[in-house]
Amino acid sequence: MGLIGGNVGYWILKKICPGGDSGYLSGQAYANRSKLGVLFGERFFDDIRGRTVIDFGCGTGGEAVEMAERGAHRVIGVDIRESWLVAAREHAAARGVSDRCTFMTSPDQRGDVIVSLDSFEHFEDPAAILHIMDGYLAPGGKVIATFGPTWFHPLGGHLFSVFPWAHLLFTEKALLRWRKSIRPNQTATRLRECGLNQITISRFEQIVAASPFRFEQFEARPIRGWQVLSWRPFREFGTAIVRCTLVRKNEVPAAVAA
Repeated sequence: MGLIGGNVGYWILKKICPGGDSGYLSGQAYANRSKLGVLFGERFFDDIRGRTVIDFGCGTGGEAVEMAERGAHRVIGVDIRESWLVAAREHAAARGVSDRCTFMTSPDQRGDVIVSLDSFEHFEDPAAILHIMDGYLAPGGKVIATFGPTWFHPLGGHLFSVFPWAHLLFTEKALLRWRKSIRPNQTATRLRECGLNQITISRFEQIVAASPFRFEQFEARPIRGWQVLSWRPFREFGTAIVRCTLVRKNEVPAAVAA
């Protein structure tokens, strides 16, 4: 990976982005809007009404609380970071939904729906995660997921994308050295250790094919205005987000749809 490395690569990165904030992927697309509504459509809230939902990788609980407020019978936010779970519980309490919105490191019951937002590009082992989800899902349930940008997207390097495709142009060592100059406590020696598994669309399809699940729905949404890049030969470079619904193989799903 990467063509420009060493002191030259490091110097260029420091020159272009000395503070570490490129301004990309700021989340402005969701400002004053429901992220769930933008990504899944308003029908999503009808589909979770009266159901038990597991928000897998819930973070500080914003979307879990919204699902509880908009009709889910119970929402279980799951995350591995206790500090985020504490913040999520406080948020649920402030919004008055603690009775039906709880947060823990693993769910205490199976869900009718598992929701995964912006996570599959960060999971260290996505294949293992699908097996975990299989254990968390009630019979006839569904996994509704969206994630991106994927690795070959112009900003597929996330924080390492100081400009489009920079994460492919610079070597891994140069990128990590630049990042360490901004965050001295960083000890990662691989991008994967920074929570970036370099997943591609093709690799995700292969992982699902080998999992207990199959695609009920699959969509590779192109970058806005770049519709031509939705064609299969170009989609790795032009897909903004992947959106999909997964059901178990050889199982008839319940009446839940994305």
